[in-house]
Amino acid sequence: MFHFLSRSNLSRWALLLLITALMLPVLAVLASWLPVGDAGGQAQVILKEMASTVLPDYVGTSLLLCLMVTVGVALVGLSTAVAVTLFEFPGRRVFEWALLLPLAMPAYVVAYAYTDFLQFSGPLQTGLRNVLGLQGRVFPEVRTVVGAAWVFTFALYPYVYLLARTALGERTVHLMEAARLMGAPLNRRLREVALPLARPAVAAGVALALMETLADFGVSSYFGIQTFTAGIYKAWLAMDNRVAAAQLATLLLILVAVLLALERRAQHRMRFAVTKGACSSGSDAQAVQLRGRQRIGVWLLCAAPILMGFVLPVMFMLRPLTADWAALPWSSFGAWAMNSLRLGAITAVLAVGVALMLAFSVRRSSHWAVRSAAQLASLGYAIPGAVVVVGLLLPVGWLQAWKPDWQLGYWVTATAVGIVWAYLVRFCAVALQALQSGYARVPASLDDSARMLGASGMQMLVRVHWPLLRRSVAVAALLVFVDVMKELPATLVLRPFNSDTLAVVAYQLARDERLGEAALPCLALVLVGLIPVMLLSRTLRVADR
Repeated sequence: MFHFLSRSNLSRWALLLLITALMLPVLAVLASWLPVGDAGGQAQVILKEMASTVLPDYVGTSLLLCLMVTVGVALVGLSTAVAVTLFEFPGRRVFEWALLLPLAMPAYVVAYAYTDFLQFSGPLQTGLRNVLGLQGRVFPEVRTVVGAAWVFTFALYPYVYLLARTALGERTVHLMEAARLMGAPLNRRLREVALPLARPAVAAGVALALMETLADFGVSSYFGIQTFTAGIYKAWLAMDNRVAAAQLATLLLILVAVLLALERRAQHRMRFAVTKGACSSGSDAQAVQLRGRQRIGVWLLCAAPILMGFVLPVMFMLRPLTADWAALPWSSFGAWAMNSLRLGAITAVLAVGVALMLAFSVRRSSHWAVRSAAQLASLGYAIPGAVVVVGLLLPVGWLQAWKPDWQLGYWVTATAVGIVWAYLVRFCAVALQALQSGYARVPASLDDSARMLGASGMQMLVRVHWPLLRRSVAVAALLVFVDVMKELPATLVLRPFNSDTLAVVAYQLARDERLGEAALPCLALVLVGLIPVMLLSRTLRVADR
């Protein structure tokens, strides 16, 4: 069944067990609905109770937040992509990579920074009250659904910006030039040429942003917003009701599956839109030159997202960092950083190994089972961390009740096994995508030549593929490492005792209103997040050439 793996039953079962382990959280969440004993009836009763109490708030708040984030990221991402792609103005090259900087900022870090500066006791409102002689609040409360939408918009718009910029590439400039020669004004060219080409890319970017919004826990918990993710943790940790958490996780998983289907469909349409009607590459079409007020307007349009999503949050966190340098938790910072580095390194190595095995299997076999296994593994990144936590702890609880002597709860929650497992479920997809992109640049003729020379599967991987994939492997390991460093929901629950990470400490300090101390781990996470942003910016510059 597995073509080249059919020579070894051990390899075949290893692949099957690997995919089962990666899909276990989803299978466990879905299994909570099975009518086994009283579980099925209990699930129905709990779901009815939630439907009459908290579920309407979770659904309404999540949908309202998603609606506002959709409008925000679509407007900001598309407008900036149009500006740097279709127009020529001084500073355009700087804005092309600077608009990616908010990718380095975790959304919860942006939320902490804005709250520290804009809250009632923050420096801005305090200074304005002193100057104006006021007693009450100068600005509305930051920690609201509108404030969360603001944070997500400026933290996640690069998803739309990147995909829309790709869709509005060189061919769009050619089509815009052809429309100009036919007498169409600029606004009509944008409306009838550029926007239809960018629409699938915008839809795909919005879907990715909404998946991140639904999966978020740091912002929703800190702002006190009743979203699905916050409800899952409340049901599990506060109410100690695993069945209710499983039901909420199932509903969240359904929403994410719908968004993932929309994103895949939009990606397919985007590839069609980019290649259809391409003009000759030898055309002399150029971007539209801007002057005067138009140039100033584009500068403001491109600078505002960078300011709101990166510059201001960094400045807000640097203020308490420089105000009282000695009061910062320097003595504990080393331990937090080492825990994050250790978990990130272990997960990166394991994720790259798993992804390399899957990518090599797909490369060597065209069997539907192998390709299906790789596709299932690639879905992990879309699974929210809260669903992963519930999906891992549910079977542990079942097995613990059945075989208490095995002490599975200890191994999953008191050691690094559980948290690394959760990381692999989520981030193997990141490594797999990077390695499959690397394999796409390796000609199939090399495999045929190696096979004719008598190379076995392992020899081909080590002696032929590995030298050509080393850069892709390094990129995959780096991306997984950075994602692990920033991950919060699964780490918060599954981390071993006395092994807090930078993300967890930042959340705990912010929750305790110790935002000045939270600035140190937050800035460390931002510095780590800048690494893949610089790598991505360099890749885009090379592609533009």
